[in-house]
Amino acid sequence: MKLSNLIKKKQQVLLASALALSVCSSSFLWFSPKTELIGKDFAVAEKQYTQMLTTAKDLKLFPRTTNPDGSVKYTDVHDWTGGFFPGGLWYLYEYTGDAKWKAAAEQWTAALEEGKYNTVHHDVGFVMYCSYGNGLRLTNNPAYKDILIQSAASLCSRYDAKVGSIKSWNPKMSWDKKTMWKYPVIIDNMMNLELLFYASKVTGNPKYKDIAVSHALNAMRDHVRKDYSSYHVINYDAQTGKVLNSQTNQGYSDNSTWARGQAWGIYGFTMVYRETKDKRFLETARKMADFYLKNSNLPKDKIPYWDFNVNQKGYQPDWNYDASKFAVVPRDVSAASVATSALFELSTYLGKDGKTYYQQAEQMINSLSKAPYLAEPGTNAGFILKHSVGSIPHTSEIDVPLVYADYYFLEALLRYKKLKG
Repeated sequence: MKLSNLIKKKQQVLLASALALSVCSSSFLWFSPKTELIGKDFAVAEKQYTQMLTTAKDLKLFPRTTNPDGSVKYTDVHDWTGGFFPGGLWYLYEYTGDAKWKAAAEQWTAALEEGKYNTVHHDVGFVMYCSYGNGLRLTNNPAYKDILIQSAASLCSRYDAKVGSIKSWNPKMSWDKKTMWKYPVIIDNMMNLELLFYASKVTGNPKYKDIAVSHALNAMRDHVRKDYSSYHVINYDAQTGKVLNSQTNQGYSDNSTWARGQAWGIYGFTMVYRETKDKRFLETARKMADFYLKNSNLPKDKIPYWDFNVNQKGYQPDWNYDASKFAVVPRDVSAASVATSALFELSTYLGKDGKTYYQQAEQMINSLSKAPYLAEPGTNAGFILKHSVGSIPHTSEIDVPLVYADYYFLEALLRYKKLKG
């Protein structure tokens, strides 16, 4: 080959290399901090749930939290948290498109099928919609539709028209040991209404939606205080529908604001607005969000204490509270995850005002995406987030990972990904 031809070929190779480097550099620069954060978090989630799948082998036992020795603590299909692990697997599949996550999600979702007949508590919505609902959305599997319709029918069995609300729990005693809650309804129940809205849409039967709207209207009237904080438990007279008691089961005191309960409210009323376009629900969601975000007791990183009123004057627990056991008031990352996901959706319904809520949610997702809340890969028994609280009054699940914190964190990331700032 002539020298001139060699020089020409070398120049072509160098030019091609330069172009390739330019493209790579441009691609690298194209990734925004937001895109990088979401990618990083899902990479951690993949590593953690890969670890979880090597540990969780019994499809009758669903990961919930950790034991005192740091191992995974499981629960069964009758518990309220069973749907969150399959739901998290569906979110991993949605983000990655990787068939291995789809296969795992299908396997763990199928393990929940008997939950469609659960009528002993209100959380059939959590269990079945977070699992089968996401599965149907991502695969259009017709069998999932039938299971969800049956699940909605089971949930409706706990509705009484005289009260106008779905009963959350069977009768139980309050913390003061003076009150038997015969028809208790908790703010958490707002989350289960999404299943009912779905059932009306696919069956054409308005009864499911009518029940959901009735429940939401009662919650707006009875759970939400004038300042848009919230009661945890409302106990009704089953014969008249009259409110007998406004108390707490997992919060600090009856008149305090339990952080996760407030987050359930923000999320639930936002969702009900989406399904009804009734602006009363949007206004309630927005003002509950304002109470949360503008609270003087919300830490700078926006990850709340487990209750907004811990140790404050005017708030007296009925349970056996010993402040000396807590050198630092525990945070509740699960409340932050739920609120973050809710705020991203809420921001889309408020026009120009939505930007403020988007920015607040963005700050929260950034806090959750790093230490001390995001787990180091290979730690935390495979859970993604740390420092959640189940129920301090019950001395249960204090400063531990919780599977529903993971679920709503992944949901928040996916919502963040789809939105423009």
